Amino acid sequence: MDVLSDVLSVLRAGRPRSALVTWQGSWAQRFSPVPGAVGFRVVVRGGCVLVPDGGEPVRLVAGDVVLLPHGRGHVLADSPATPPTARPCDPAAEDHPLALADASQHSTVTLCGAYELAPEGRHPLLQDLPEVVHLDTHAGGLAELRTVVDLLGAESARPRLGTDAAIPALLDMLLLYALRAWFDGAPTKPGTGWAMALRDPGVAAALHAIHRNPAHPWTVASLATLAGLSRAPFAKRFTELVGRPPMRYLTWWRMTTAARLLRESDAPLGSIAETVGYRSEFALAVAFKRQYETPPGRYRRSAQPRDALAERSSSRALSR
Repeated sequence: MDVLSDVLSVLRAGRPRSALVTWQGSWAQRFSPVPGAVGFRVVVRGGCVLVPDGGEPVRLVAGDVVLLPHGRGHVLADSPATPPTARPCDPAAEDHPLALADASQHSTVTLCGAYELAPEGRHPLLQDLPEVVHLDTHAGGLAELRTVVDLLGAESARPRLGTDAAIPALLDMLLLYALRAWFDGAPTKPGTGWAMALRDPGVAAALHAIHRNPAHPWTVASLATLAGLSRAPFAKRFTELVGRPPMRYLTWWRMTTAARLLRESDAPLGSIAETVGYRSEFALAVAFKRQYETPPGRYRRSAQPRDALAERSSSRALSR
């Protein structure tokens, strides 16, 4: 897999939650912070304003997509001057204060939701994202994202056979295309972080190699050869951009992959060890406990199904 696809495969847990919300008149709704989640807002029709906690208002129009990568609390309203009157909406609660209504009757329609993150899925890629990622799908180069927004609006407004399967798949595509759009448009000035790492030919080549084949016995020297650099300059450049040295990143990624396999599969520990580049269960267990402070077997036993909440609240048509 490429780096972005790999990261998406491990950072999410369960099905994304979503609700089609319709608004009328003068309105304002506060959304509580959701640690451990990436929130999103899509304006399907009309316009509104998003006011992040401690931040400047962001004007939104139909077709706009907003990601809240760090689960930041915010207000969604018709105007920055309109005070929220209802109790705050907690996307994780079963009884949040939005009521069922016909979306076709009102002027502003938004698709609100969140992607739950796996405990080990907090990839440093997300740490580089701003608190609010605002994307205009009418802008050049975002045709794919615009198509996904249109399909989500249609499926949410008029549920049909297959809608329960279509919406989670489309939400996955929304996250992928939104992150791709942000990284494609991120500042190109010299700096550090994942946007720069994925644009740096040498560092990107090493990252893709690690993600394609984490079981390979990589060394700093072999990764430097792939990057077309000598060992010391490569290690310095990789550490500056990625935020950790090459071998530490390799170990971290191997353990992250092992945790996902333990949580999502019944594969024997020996098979998982081989998949992530360890010669024995014991070697994997030592490395895994060092990162997660628990043995792999106990981690697997304690992993709880994380889909129940998403199943209850996925793709409901809601309105204030």
